Amino acid sequence: MQVAERAGVSLASTSRALHGTGASRAMVDRVRAAAAELGYSPDAIGRSLRMKRTFQVAFAVADIGNPVYVEMLTAIHEVLAPHGYRVVVMSTGHTVASTIDLVRSLGSGFVDGLIVSPLRTDDELVKAIQQAPVPVVVIGRSLEKQGIDSVSTDSAAGLGQAVAHLVEIGRRRIGFVNGPLDTTPGAARQRGFDAATSGPAFAGDHAETEQADDFTVAAGLAAARRLLSRTPAAGPFDAVVAANDLLAIGVIRAAGELGLSVPGALAITGMDDTEIGRVFQPSLTSVSLGSAERGRAAARLVLDRVGDVVEPAQQIAIGPHLVVRESTLPADPPAATPADLPGAEDVAGPPASKEKSAR
Repeated sequence: MQVAERAGVSLASTSRALHGTGASRAMVDRVRAAAAELGYSPDAIGRSLRMKRTFQVAFAVADIGNPVYVEMLTAIHEVLAPHGYRVVVMSTGHTVASTIDLVRSLGSGFVDGLIVSPLRTDDELVKAIQQAPVPVVVIGRSLEKQGIDSVSTDSAAGLGQAVAHLVEIGRRRIGFVNGPLDTTPGAARQRGFDAATSGPAFAGDHAETEQADDFTVAAGLAAARRLLSRTPAAGPFDAVVAANDLLAIGVIRAAGELGLSVPGALAITGMDDTEIGRVFQPSLTSVSLGSAERGRAAARLVLDRVGDVVEPAQQIAIGPHLVVRESTLPADPPAATPADLPGAEDVAGPPASKEKSAR
C-alpha cells in the first residue's frame, strides 16, 4: 500500500511492476524507485510459490571467461533485470554431451528458461532442446527447421569483409588462424575464408589456413608460430585473419617474437569486436558480430516464452560489420619531439586513436 501511494499508482500496477509482469519500463522504474525509498523488497520466495516460477534464467556457454560472452551476459541482464529476473551463469564445457546434460537437467525446475550458446551442435542436442520442459533460446546457428528459437549471425560473411579489407590495403599473402573445425564458429569462418580467397575475385597471391586447437590466446600464439614459420613461394605472409579476437592477440604476440611489426610487416584482423581488442596495443581491427545485440535479442525471446507467448519459433539474424583500427592502419609518420618544438614543454600526450566502422 505505501509503495503504491508513494509511486502514485494503483495496487495492481504496483504488483505488476514489482513482479515484472505486464508493466511498462517507465512504470517499473517509478515503482521500484518508490520501493527503494521506503526500503521495501518483495518476498521472492512467496512470489515464486504463488506464480510457480523461479524468476531465474540460465545463460550457458562453453567458456565463461571469453569476453564475447561477457558482453552477451551484460546485455541479457539489462533486458531481464527490469522484469525481476536473475541470470544464472553456467559453463557447458566444450562437448555436446555436457550441453545435453545441462538441457536435460532443466526438469529439476531451477530456472524458468535457458539461453545457450553451444560450440558444437548435433541431432541429439537438438532433440533435447525440443523436449526441454522450459523455453530454450539458442545463440548460434539458425534452427528454424528444428522449430527452436535462435539468434544467429553470418560470421562467414564477416570473414569475407576482413579478407576484402586486407586486399584493399594491399596485402597479398594472407594467412588464416582458425579454431577447431568441428565447432559451429570454426566451420562457418572457414567457409567464409575459403569463399573469400577462391576464384578470380581474390586479388592476392597466396592464402593458407592454420588451425588452432581452441579459441584462446594461447592457442592463437601456438598456431601463429606454426603459420609464420612457413614462407610461401610468393613471399612471407603480410596479413593474418584470426577467427576471433583472442586468437588475434595470440597472432600479435607471435609477430612480436619474430620481430614483425604490426601493422607494418603484418596486418592482423580479429572477429567479435570485444573490449580486449579495443584496448590492446595496437588496437585490433575486428569484425563485429553484434554480441550485445544478440544477447538482447535472445533475452527478449526467452521473456516472451516464459510469459506464455504462443507463436512459431523465431529466428533473428544480426549482421556483421568490420571495425578498422590500428592493427591494419598505415603507420603514422614520426611525431615531432618536444625538442623540435620551440617553446614546447617536455610533455607528450598519448597518440589519438583511430577507429572507423566499415559497413
